[in-house]
Formats: sequence, structure tokens, C-alpha cells
Amino acid sequence: MKLYDLMKSLTQVDFEDCEVSCITDDSRNIKEGCVFVCVKGASFDGHSAAAKASEAKAAAIITQRDMGVERQIIVEDTRKFYGMLCAAWFSHPEKKMKFVGVTGTNGKTTMTNVIKYILTQNGHKVGLIGTIRNEIGDDVIHTDNTTPMAFDYMQLLDRMYKAGCDTVVMEVSSFGLVQQRIGPTHFDVAVFTNLTQDHLDYHKTMENYYQAKKMLFDITDKAICNLDDEYGKRLYSEITCEKYGFSCNKKADFYADVMKLRASQTTFWFCADNKCHNISMNMIGMFNVENVTAAIAACTLMDIPIENIIPAIAKYNGVKGRCEIIPTGRDFTVICDYAHTPDAIENILSSVKEYCEGRLICLFGCGGNRDSAKRPLMAQAAAKFADVLMVTSDNPRNEEPDDIIRDIMQGLTDCKKKIFVEPDRRQAIYDTLKMAQPSDIIVLAGKGHEDYQILKNNVHIHFDEREVVSDGLKLL
Repeated sequence: MKLYDLMKSLTQVDFEDCEVSCITDDSRNIKEGCVFVCVKGASFDGHSAAAKASEAKAAAIITQRDMGVERQIIVEDTRKFYGMLCAAWFSHPEKKMKFVGVTGTNGKTTMTNVIKYILTQNGHKVGLIGTIRNEIGDDVIHTDNTTPMAFDYMQLLDRMYKAGCDTVVMEVSSFGLVQQRIGPTHFDVAVFTNLTQDHLDYHKTMENYYQAKKMLFDITDKAICNLDDEYGKRLYSEITCEKYGFSCNKKADFYADVMKLRASQTTFWFCADNKCHNISMNMIGMFNVENVTAAIAACTLMDIPIENIIPAIAKYNGVKGRCEIIPTGRDFTVICDYAHTPDAIENILSSVKEYCEGRLICLFGCGGNRDSAKRPLMAQAAAKFADVLMVTSDNPRNEEPDDIIRDIMQGLTDCKKKIFVEPDRRQAIYDTLKMAQPSDIIVLAGKGHEDYQILKNNVHIHFDEREVVSDGLKLL
């Protein structure tokens, strides 16, 4: 590709045309003919590699300030520019499909998967971008980030378009928005689920976290906001695009009513435009009523008739690692869930508590090198509903598991519930299975879909809780 063809819509600066071999913001990938974009990150400023790019005979060096090198092009925001550049490199796949975005702290994965299923059942070929994995129709693609980095993101969209996708449904993370990973993508519909404490190690304050999420609603045509969430209500009052509210507690543009929660099935009425429709689904819990209500709302705004949505919901069996029942063949129940924030812990436990006939046992830990302030809050959320707590490890990363557990226990100083501590998560699961009595429900919180555990120096070991439970049952 010629440099002029790549850059003509991005800058008015004059430059000498030449052939471009590649584009990158990674100094390790600099080579002759590349366009190198100098992006300042948390630990490395790409501007320090401008001279290296010049020596390598880069086609262009994009900077935010004069670096005194040949073939430099100065722009206001190199990070934003790189997202635009990646879109241009792949001939703007973001303009060739429709987009549904979901952002918030909890519920994104379930909601996007439900939306994809409904759209697929109604004849659309859908690309999915999210926490668990990316999908092109039925093909599964590994993912490292909820929202991929800019080049990977546009490359993925290009693959989706060439595979025949007409719609992309994606989880849009706060990181992805702040770091401009999605380039010039514009959304037909965007959903805000909720906002609770998470990622404050990066955003520092809840206000910064909220403002990051809010960025999505500057680039969408239609917004759907959770009016049961304080930040959702605030967002609804502040955004200027076409907007709708959803609720499970009061009348809104879209709302759920007459909910009946059972151990294996949930029913409720979905109401909109002065009409109510009976919904039956195989997912359990009040939080899934909320997720599905918003998913149905999004699909109706994508012009899918409610009459076509209802049977799709009835057939859907849920998302791996999201309130997933692990078969045991015993007289107690084991549920695996990704809950790793105080609000998510409270949501899953409060929902399960409603139909738990025995004791509710919660096994959980907290991730290392992540927001430590939420650790005692997660403990308090667990203690609010669980009868028995098993405190263990999650992904300790470069922290000592005992140090993480010590932070967790600060939230349980006045707790009168039974509390057990076992840093080895495998052994903790074995011990929890041994204490289970008839009609008890065990909730394994935190790992969900993950089939690994992250230890020191980013070492990943295989750890699938479904397998661990199976092994543990053999020891009973």
C-alpha cells in the first residue's frame, strides 16, 4: 500500500509518498518501510524509539512532538491516530457491518452471548468479541483481552467481514475505550449494564471509571441504560443520543415483571410499548433476568420481532462459567461463576439463596496485582448471603496468596458465619465438597470460564474447576 493512500483521510500534512510494508506501535516490530506510531504507554514511551525507526528507514514516524527525525508526521494524539490508521490499513471493516456494544462492570459476557444467539437464530451471521473468546459465526478464536488491541481488533473485524458477518456484538471494556483500541467504530446500539468497584488499580477513581465507560455513548446511535443502577440513571440523564431505559424493579421503556425463579428455569414477563410477553429461559437468577431483559431490548432495536426472540431465548442454555451448574450426581449442587467483584458476588449469591433449601457455601478468592481495595468488600458481600465461606486463592500472579487472603479477612472481622481458609484452590474445592450436605449449594466464585490459574512471573497452569470438582467427587 502507498503511504498517500493510507494517510490521505487522516492528515493534511505534506509528505513524500512511498510503499508501506506494515504499521505498528510496537518498537520491537520496527522495520524498513513501516509506519511507526509513537504511543506513550504506562511504562514505555514510543517516542524514545523514533530515532530507531528513522535509522531503520521507516516510511513515516507519527509523533505528538518534534523528534528531530526525518519523515516524521506530528499529530495531536498518536494513540487515537493509531486506531484510525489500523482501520485504514484494513480498508475500514468497521464501516461494513452493524455493531452492538455492551459495557459495564458485570453482565457483559452473558448479555453479548444472548444477543449473538438471538441474532443468529434470526438469520444473521454474527461476530462476537468478548472476555471468554472471540467468535466468527461458529468458529472460536482465542482472546487475550476483552477488547483487543487496535491492530488485532481491526484485523479481527476484517476477518469477520470477509467470513460473511453482517453484525458484530462486542463487550467494550473501559480499557478499550480509554486506549482508543476500537478506532473509528460506531455502534448502532450500545447497552450500559452497571458500574461497581473494579479496575481502580488502573482508573484510580470511580469517576474516572464511569467517564471511561461513558465514552461508548458518544459513538452510538441508540443507548440502553440500566435504570436500576445509580450510574445507569446518571448516564441516562447525561447522554444526548437516542436513549432507552430498562429495569427489573419499575416501569421503563423495557422492563421485566412477575419474575419466577427456580433452580433450573426462570420465567418472567418482558414488557415494552404497553405489551407484555411471557419469557421462559434455562438460565437462573435475578441477574440473568436483568441480562436477558437488556438483550431482548437490544435485539428489538436491531429490528428483530419479539415473536422471533421468544423461542430463541427458550432454547438458549447459558454461557460457560456464568452461573454454570457442574454435574455431580450427588444430592447437593455445585455452581461455577466468574463473579470477581463485590457486586457480582452479591448478585450470584442473592439469586441462589432464593431457592437454596440447604446451606449456601461460597468458595472465593481475589486476584493478585489487581484492585486490593475490593478484597474486604468481596468478603462482606459473600458473608451477607452465604452460610459457610471458604476463602482461598484465585489468580495470585506476583502476590503471595497469604497476603491476598489477609486483605480478604479484613472484611470478615465481625462475621459470625463459618469461615474456612485454604490457600490451595484445588484443596479448597476438595474440602468444600467434603463438607457438603444434602440440598446444599456450593458456589465456586471467581474463575468461571477460565481453565487456568496465573502464578508468579505470569506462569499459567491448567486449572479447570469442572475437572477439579470431578476429581474431588472421586475422593468422597
